[in-house]
Amino acid sequence: MGSERVEGAAGRVAVAAPHAAAVEAAEEAVRGGGNAIDAALAAAAALTVVYPHQCSLGGDLIALVHDERSGDGPVAVLSAGTVPAGLDLEALAGAPMPRRGIETVTVPGAVAGWRAIAALGAARPLGEALRAAARTAAKGAPVSPGLARAIEAQREAVLADPGLREVFAPEGEPLGEGDVFVQPALAATLEELAEDPASFYTGAVAARLAAGLAGLGGAHTAADLAAHEAETVPALGRELGGVHWWVAPPPSQGALLLGVLPAALEAAASGREAGLVEASLRGMDVRDRELGDPRTAPVDVRAMTDLRVSSTEPAPPSGRALGDTVAVTAVDGAGLSVTLIQSVFQTFGAGLLERSTGIVLHNRGASFSTDPASPARIAHGSRPPHTLCPLIVQAPGLTAAVGCQGGRAQPWILAQAAPDLAEPSANPAAVLARPRWVVGAKDLGHDVPTLVGEPGTAGAVNAASALGVPVDRRDGPQDEAGHVQVARRAAGRLDAATDPRADGAAAVLHP
Repeated sequence: MGSERVEGAAGRVAVAAPHAAAVEAAEEAVRGGGNAIDAALAAAAALTVVYPHQCSLGGDLIALVHDERSGDGPVAVLSAGTVPAGLDLEALAGAPMPRRGIETVTVPGAVAGWRAIAALGAARPLGEALRAAARTAAKGAPVSPGLARAIEAQREAVLADPGLREVFAPEGEPLGEGDVFVQPALAATLEELAEDPASFYTGAVAARLAAGLAGLGGAHTAADLAAHEAETVPALGRELGGVHWWVAPPPSQGALLLGVLPAALEAAASGREAGLVEASLRGMDVRDRELGDPRTAPVDVRAMTDLRVSSTEPAPPSGRALGDTVAVTAVDGAGLSVTLIQSVFQTFGAGLLERSTGIVLHNRGASFSTDPASPARIAHGSRPPHTLCPLIVQAPGLTAAVGCQGGRAQPWILAQAAPDLAEPSANPAAVLARPRWVVGAKDLGHDVPTLVGEPGTAGAVNAASALGVPVDRRDGPQDEAGHVQVARRAAGRLDAATDPRADGAAAVLHP
């Protein structure tokens, strides 16, 4: 954990990320005069190189940015891409959405999201972060423990796709922990984007990517890429117990976190978790009924914030989604806070790496429903429902930027940590190290709603059993319990912590 007093620390930035190379990139940005936005963007760009199983230029992004000097609340950056205009929706009707493959690739939003975040107050050109990431891709990076686990778990998919195989099994056998992997095509793409980030959507990079997607059997065109823009809107907020909690609105599932927070605060105060377990189970049901894209379908936000079940019909089944995601959090002494989450959704996304650009393609489209009555129904111009759930917390003497990996379980993961992180005197590293539990069904590998608990979660395990909910007891820390990152300005100090379940790092960086 990093910690340092704010007084006399002008220009310093607290940062947390799930890979040490991301914090090193943030440090370079801060040394060059960057603020919290620059640090977050540098870390985010680095992660697309060193953590390609969880995020890439071919993924989506949702973030919250707060400038306390403005006197306004946080803003949300929603950069989730839409369905290609030429996708044959009739061919998908009548069966569940594919879980992987080219049909699940929506327009990638990450780069547009970076540009929108930079426009909110970056002190350095975005190109500098992209150029630093390009150097890492060209030089090569060692395979981290997390990436090694992902390659092994997805061995068949890695070997099946020529692009993935070229990077992660260049000699025929998949790389292991400590092996160095290089990405020359990605390095070249990042260099081009450093000169002109808009090229991802309207320039030479867009042309190559569209051609590559078509070559993989996709319906994507250069016009689909050119049509994408990030959306910047006010964050969705709720005041509870003198603390303001801010999340991203739909298509993010952030509203569900606001819905379970009352039970989370009660659990934190009483030590009894039955109410939070029950609220989380209800949240699963409400999300599957209500979450979608408000641009193209009615979305009942109140049903999620109040956890009201709006129908007696069974919720539609959801498929397995491990939610491979990265969260970067940054807070500086001048009043800027950023929590940025970017993702390829499942491990290695669609299982495709477009070779001409070196870009791993996400499978966010797998979250769509082919049921025309669902708010998550697939439609041209629609964004899929999103698991990404950044959080900003404001209390007297405290601002905290929080985010996590954890797929559909992100609201319950954050609900277990955030109440204590909102206490200025808390040790954030100790909070993140505590045992956690999650509830889910197919997203956790179970056919029915189940509680998965790490050792030390007896209260939640007993509560689930009392409710008749199956329990899956694990014998150690689990990736499914999330990788939480936090950066705070608390009680006159900057501090940051990274989840011990990840390969991460946290630090207070000096200009």
